[in-house]
Amino acid sequence: MLPQWTQNELIVNGARLHYYRTGNGAKPPLVLAHGFSDDGLCWQPTAADLETEYDVIMPDARGHGLSERVRPGEQVDMASDLAMIIRKLGLEHPIVGGHSMGANVAFQLGVRFPDLTRALVLEDPPWWLSEQAEMRPIDRHEEHPMAGWVRTIMTHTAEELMDQCRAEHPTWPEVVVQTWCAAKKRLDPDIISILRIDGNNWQEKVGAIACPVLVFTAEVDQGGIITPAVAAKVCELNSYITIAHIAGVGHHIRFGNYAAYMQALRSFLAGIRPYR
Repeated sequence: MLPQWTQNELIVNGARLHYYRTGNGAKPPLVLAHGFSDDGLCWQPTAADLETEYDVIMPDARGHGLSERVRPGEQVDMASDLAMIIRKLGLEHPIVGGHSMGANVAFQLGVRFPDLTRALVLEDPPWWLSEQAEMRPIDRHEEHPMAGWVRTIMTHTAEELMDQCRAEHPTWPEVVVQTWCAAKKRLDPDIISILRIDGNNWQEKVGAIACPVLVFTAEVDQGGIITPAVAAKVCELNSYITIAHIAGVGHHIRFGNYAAYMQALRSFLAGIRPYR
């Protein structure tokens, strides 16, 4: 966290949620929702580059970062949590972005709370076509596909995770390696108990979005989720959506090619008219 930023907590839907913030409300608000196993500080480079223009708010989702741990059998609604954060902070029509899990949260926010958002930025959201196996709901008795990976990261030190990350992603900046791996050690392993891959029926809902949306896509053969077929379907279903394909990178798009990501993001943001 940069020294000029602040951090605080809110009680949201009965849970204590932590967030980082670059400003004090004097600039247009930009809310960034992180992906699974990440936390708010994984947005540090983006927030640092945009803080002169935006008041950037980076929450830690439940079970992540410094936010409250999950309880057995708890029903967690991350989109509702994010909506409550926006309302409690008095943010007026923020632009809301997210990566992966956070992109889905931002999308659900735009569908269910359309009065809150001015625009959406979705970095490789977990959207598949209905015939793909990933859309299959997980039986409640079946182990979550990420459970083994979560158990593995819990057995490694932060230093070991960073060494592994540097080997697997040699082009990632050191600040990304450090914040990304530190977030893994702050993850609540019980978060798996409330996460399900259910496909979220995005095809039924995406047409309801009535604000500008930027969807980042990557190379599927390098781990990107959004296929060209899905991207085409998205644009067919909603003319408000713009696709920004970043070549040569996988699911962590902004980590893989930050310059291209920021160029596309800034171009999109420049076209968003102020709310007032």
